[in-house]
Amino acid sequence: MLIASLLCSFQVTLHTGRGTLPAYDTTRPPVVVALDTLPVAARPGASPAAMVLPDSAAQTADSTPVRPVTPADSAGAVTGVNHLDPLPGPLDMITNLPHDWYTYGRETFTVDNIPLIGGMAALTAGLVITDYESWQPFKKLYDRYSLFHDVSDAFVGVGDGKFQFGLAGLFGVYGFLTRDTTAIRTASQTVEVILACGAVVQLLKHLTGRESPFTATTPTGRWALFPNQVQYAKHVPHYDAFPSGHIATAFATLTVIMENYPEQKWIGWIGYPAIGMVGVALVATSIHWWSDIPLGLALGYSFGRLVSRHNRESDLPAGPELGLSVMPSGATGLGLTWRW
Repeated sequence: MLIASLLCSFQVTLHTGRGTLPAYDTTRPPVVVALDTLPVAARPGASPAAMVLPDSAAQTADSTPVRPVTPADSAGAVTGVNHLDPLPGPLDMITNLPHDWYTYGRETFTVDNIPLIGGMAALTAGLVITDYESWQPFKKLYDRYSLFHDVSDAFVGVGDGKFQFGLAGLFGVYGFLTRDTTAIRTASQTVEVILACGAVVQLLKHLTGRESPFTATTPTGRWALFPNQVQYAKHVPHYDAFPSGHIATAFATLTVIMENYPEQKWIGWIGYPAIGMVGVALVATSIHWWSDIPLGLALGYSFGRLVSRHNRESDLPAGPELGLSVMPSGATGLGLTWRW
C-alpha cells in the first residue's frame, strides 16, 4: 500500500464536508495517511491546501494517535511489499528442521496431551479392527466405475509430494516476480513442512512395517514391527502403509497456506473437502487402510501449525537451530546453535 507522509514546514488546514479540522501541528510527528482512502485531490502532486478527506478519514485523523514515519513505510511506498512480514532466508527451509523436530517432540509428548494421544491410539485401533470391511466398498467402486477410478487416481496425486513442491514453486515464482513477501514465505514453509513432517512419517513407517491393502497377506494387513530394513527397501509396499504420508503431506501444506492467508476463507472451503477426497482415494486405490489416515492428519496439522509459527519469530520456543557460520580461518561451515 502506498504511504504518503504529510511532512510540512508550515501549518496545513484540512477541510471536510462538515467543517474544518484544527491546523496541523508541525511539532508533532508526521501523520501517515493511506493514499487509497484519499480522493484524487489528495494524490501526490496536488496542493496540500487542497487536500480533502472523506468524513471517515477525517475522524480517523482526528482521533487516532499519530506515529512517526519509519524507513519501512518509505520503502513500502516504493515496492508495495508488506515490511511487517518476515522474509525467510534462502536456507531456512533446511536450517529450521532440527528446531521443528525438537519442538514437535517437546510440545506433543506432554502430560497434558496424554488424553489426546490415548484417543488417537483408541481411534486407530478401532479402525484397524474394521479395516477390511470399510475398505472393500470403496475398492468395489474403484473397480466398477471408471469415473470414480479416474477421480481417485487424480486425488492420490494431490498427496504424493510432487503436487506440493509444485505449489511451492508457484508461490515462489509469484512472490519473487511481484515482490510479495507472503508468497515467498509460503513457498519456503511449504518445502519445510514437507521435509519436517515427511521425515517423521518415514520414521514411523520404518518402525511399524504395515502392509498396504493391495499387498496384504492378512485381512487387515500384517504388522512387522521394527522390520529388516534391507527387506523394507526391496519390498516397500509390504511395510509402508502406516501412517499415511499422502494425507499428512497434503494436510500440512493446506495448513501452511491457510496460516499465511488467514483472510482468504475460501481456501478452507476448497481445501478441506479436497483433503477428504485424498483420504477416500487412498483407500479406494488400496494404497492405505482407513486406520492409516487419522495419525497422518494429526501429523500434517501439527507440523503445519508449527512451521507457520515462524511468521512470528518472537513466538519461537527454545531449541536447536542449524545454520551457516564463518570460522575464524574464514572458512564457511554448518553450525548448530541452541535458542533459550
